[in-house]
Amino acid sequence: MVHKPNGWALFPLGVFFSLYALTFIFTGNLDKIPIAVAFLLTGLAAILFSKGKLNTRISVFCKGAANETILLMVVIFILAGAFAGSANAMGAVDATVNAALYLLPHSMIPASIFIAACFISMSMGTSCGTIAALTPIAVGISSQIGISIPAMVGIVVGGAMFGDNLSYISDTTIVATRTQEVRMKDKFIVNLRIVLPVALVVMLIYIWQGIGLTGTIVTEEIAWIKILPYLVVLVAALAGANVILVLTVGIFLSGFIGLFDGFSVWNWMAAAEKGILGMSELIIVSLMAGGMFEVIRFNGGIDWLISKFTRNIRSKRKAEGSIAALISFTDLCTANNTIALIIVGPIARKISDTFHINRRRTASLLDTFSCFTQGLLPYGAQLLIASGIAQIRPVSVVPYLYYPFLIGIAAVATIIFQYPKKYTNESWELGIKN
Repeated sequence: MVHKPNGWALFPLGVFFSLYALTFIFTGNLDKIPIAVAFLLTGLAAILFSKGKLNTRISVFCKGAANETILLMVVIFILAGAFAGSANAMGAVDATVNAALYLLPHSMIPASIFIAACFISMSMGTSCGTIAALTPIAVGISSQIGISIPAMVGIVVGGAMFGDNLSYISDTTIVATRTQEVRMKDKFIVNLRIVLPVALVVMLIYIWQGIGLTGTIVTEEIAWIKILPYLVVLVAALAGANVILVLTVGIFLSGFIGLFDGFSVWNWMAAAEKGILGMSELIIVSLMAGGMFEVIRFNGGIDWLISKFTRNIRSKRKAEGSIAALISFTDLCTANNTIALIIVGPIARKISDTFHINRRRTASLLDTFSCFTQGLLPYGAQLLIASGIAQIRPVSVVPYLYYPFLIGIAAVATIIFQYPKKYTNESWELGIKN
């Protein structure tokens, strides 16, 4: 039986944010505290400072960690990691970049890099992986065509955030859709209507900047077959195929192509394992967060927070604004949009149900605002990785982050003008479908 609304039940969340605040105060670097350790301490606080017998509290925590939604997220994370690792190891990233540079004219090199970043991020499901793979290439090209390194890095980060926001297998999409219990395809459709116009505007900017560029880019021979796993996964996912089936096909297709290119079975297994292990922290965090939120919900914390937060809200527009503010603020505090989504997702779902907001729209807003905020954070993983590889200051890239800036403006506009209308007016009660 869930207890009545109680503000003290939110104590674990207070512990979580306090850990980050203290870390930043004493070190100036949020990365100093491992996210898994932060959630471990928060989970312990949830168990120790809640009501009831200790065995009951532990049971409630385990029930939350073993929630069907959480476990399904874990399975998808494992498969997504194996696919990304397999495809990257057999050369899919390099093949995609070479293809983009080969197919498009010289004056469209900035646009080519943006397209490559968008495509790779959508295919791999990771903005950080895309940035790590593409930034060295972008830095090398910048010296050949006369564009500043921060500008080229900004192009890569912008494209990576586009793919991270839309990819079926990105951790942000998985968390946003699972916490709202909506189909990935439905969330993708809503998202695309918001961000595609922005991406096209950014493309025009890069095309305009490319006019008059000088220099020559030499590309290696293109292994077209290596791009096939990305294409298959994207097409199958867009067609509405089950995401677990799509990822399984992608893993084996990447491996088979690698085998014909001198890749051994053991190399394939090692690459898949590396990708899976890259998801281990996220898996641990998801389990710990699921348990923590179940304890908070059981003790009435979520109901109390919703009642206080929405006390003066009387419209869908303001309710959507509150969701946007919550996810943006949490991302600012944690510098990790996936973790922010894990924290805010259950709260956003309650707000959506209270104000009859279409959950597909809620999932889209959560993901879009989290990517908008994350893409602009000088202390976020994306800019830290990119600037570290390019050996420049993170803040020097911020003025060139056209895409993250513009999706933030577009997302606010969708709330003000309630666009797209179809997904603000129709039924908001949706079941889970893959």
